[in-house]
Amino acid sequence: MELHNHELRILEVLKERATPEEIAERAGLPLSAVMRASSWLSTKNLIGVEENPYEDISLGDEGRAYAKDGLPERQVIKLAGRSIEDIQKRVGKERFGIALGWLKKKNLALVEAGRIKVLSREKTPDEKLLSMLGRKKLRSDELTDELKGGLELLKRRQNVVRIAERKSIWLIPTEKGMKLGKNGAGMSVSQLTTEHLISGKWKNIKFRPYDIKVFVKPDYPAKKHPLQRMIERVKDIFIRMGFREISGPLVESAFWNFDALFQPQDHPARDMHDTFYLEEPKTIRIEGFDRFRDRVKKTHENGWTTGSRGWQYGWDEKVARQTLLRTHTTAVTCRYLGSLGKKDLPAKVFSIGKTFRNEAIDYKHLPEFYQVEGILADEGVNFRHLIGILNEFYRQMGLRVRFRPAYFPYTEPSVETEVYLKDRGRWTELGGAGIFRPEVVKPLLGFDCPVLAWGLGLDRLVALSLGLNDIRDLYAPDLNWLRRSRIWKN
Repeated sequence: MELHNHELRILEVLKERATPEEIAERAGLPLSAVMRASSWLSTKNLIGVEENPYEDISLGDEGRAYAKDGLPERQVIKLAGRSIEDIQKRVGKERFGIALGWLKKKNLALVEAGRIKVLSREKTPDEKLLSMLGRKKLRSDELTDELKGGLELLKRRQNVVRIAERKSIWLIPTEKGMKLGKNGAGMSVSQLTTEHLISGKWKNIKFRPYDIKVFVKPDYPAKKHPLQRMIERVKDIFIRMGFREISGPLVESAFWNFDALFQPQDHPARDMHDTFYLEEPKTIRIEGFDRFRDRVKKTHENGWTTGSRGWQYGWDEKVARQTLLRTHTTAVTCRYLGSLGKKDLPAKVFSIGKTFRNEAIDYKHLPEFYQVEGILADEGVNFRHLIGILNEFYRQMGLRVRFRPAYFPYTEPSVETEVYLKDRGRWTELGGAGIFRPEVVKPLLGFDCPVLAWGLGLDRLVALSLGLNDIRDLYAPDLNWLRRSRIWKN
């Protein structure tokens, strides 16, 4: 029978019934090692393990006060002879009521002619136990029958005693175990050292066989949430491709979120069913509004100088000043475009941030989610450059990608990006891209210029990468799932 060194050491020192703590001291082993080895020895019938449950008894907050001043009924007995009104005043109305109930239960006193008549002044079992607990904690298996009765009485009161379930463990050698321990089975080693090789001891050492079937508790190193890891991965790819990160506020104006993108003010997407509008403040200061207001207004109403007919309606400045939670990170892009001049071209930027939409929550929709947005503004770029950028980005993400024509309100031409999920054997839509329409670009830049733009939802990409069918699982507080989650290679 092959035994671990710890098992052999325990058998050597276990001559009679003993606790794990005693064995740990005798054997010079950690208590945790003794507990593990004892479990194995028990399954091999070399020792017996006896477990006896008991209760650790200590005082609660109320119990500590009673240990010092006495139980309410004892306080009343001490004041017997005074009027009930005087006792009630000294003890307190609430405690006096408690005392009367217990005096009656214990048959210690009764009320007679407006006075407390004492029937017995002897200490009761619960008082004796209370006094002992005032000095130290006790174990239930150490109590006499009388004190056990006192414990039951104290348990009926609130916050007087605290009970912790415990169990005592005893290790008992079997005849077979004692024989092995006496004869000695010889220690073995599990690792060959330099000293073994130099001294030549390796020739006579007994090596312990390695059991690959033995369960080892998994060790989970600290790691970041899968979504955060994906954010950092996307950032790293764009930066290596020469892009710079930009950011913007979560609370946005309707102007930057909708109007600057040539979205009409009566568009259904602006409705409360899709957008979270703020009650306070209802309006917001719009940075650079005086510079852009007339251009955006004319573009909406008649197309301005963009070559468009516009939307043919009266644009309302009050609607543009409404406050909301941004519905896309394109609002960040618009703000950035408004800060550029010809001298700033080419401009290559991206943003990653949370966006908010009043969606019904289900397996593929959440009211808040992360979005990645990127643009390249330069007078020499075209649609082929856009496809090339997207191909390179998804290639570095380790994804196979294809494109198909699509429609988006503020880009023309537009494409939809699809990635191939090998483990599912299908293509799935992941984002959109295109070239910003002149109605978006010219009012912000002040001149015509191709602006390549693309975006994708990060949450969905992470969920698909992890094989999740329900996007809500990505935010579930499941530590076991987080520990087992895969870490991608960058």
